Amino acid sequence: MSYDEYLNKENPKVTMKIKDFGVIQLELFPSVAPNTVSNFIKLVQENFYDGLIFHRIIPEFMIQGGRSKNDTPCPIKGEFTLNGHDNPLKHTRGVISMARTNDPNSQTSQFFIMHKNSPHLDGSYAGFGGVVEGIEVVDKIVSQSRDYHDQPYDDIIIESITVDLKGKSYPKPVCYKAAV
Repeated sequence: MSYDEYLNKENPKVTMKIKDFGVIQLELFPSVAPNTVSNFIKLVQENFYDGLIFHRIIPEFMIQGGRSKNDTPCPIKGEFTLNGHDNPLKHTRGVISMARTNDPNSQTSQFFIMHKNSPHLDGSYAGFGGVVEGIEVVDKIVSQSRDYHDQPYDDIIIESITVDLKGKSYPKPVCYKAAV
């Protein structure tokens, strides 16, 4: 994992409890993608992710979660190089990044955690943190049987996600508003 330079005891720390799999702890990097971090923190504090599943797992690539059937949060501008934002965080094993559609300003709630290094994503997706404990849980999740859509046959449930802000506060995320 090559994001050691961004680790800082003052960064927010996320604890993700995965039913029957264990705990993944992540550190978020507001210095790299501040609006993305604010968006993720807001969703965690609203318990948005609790009960959702990892709906897409691809060995040697990543695990993806955060898709909801309910209201989708407002989209935010993607904080990555292709979109005019200097985000030097590489998509290496353990990095958490935001999923999006082909629209670079369509990040909402879906995230993915890298199982293996994927340099083809660098500069095109907003990496915003990294696993500090529990990478073996990512390995266990990605090894589950899945269908042709890469969805696990058995639900992999996010029981809860909490965040320790280390006594700091973070602004509300800025929603992207397309030019009319």
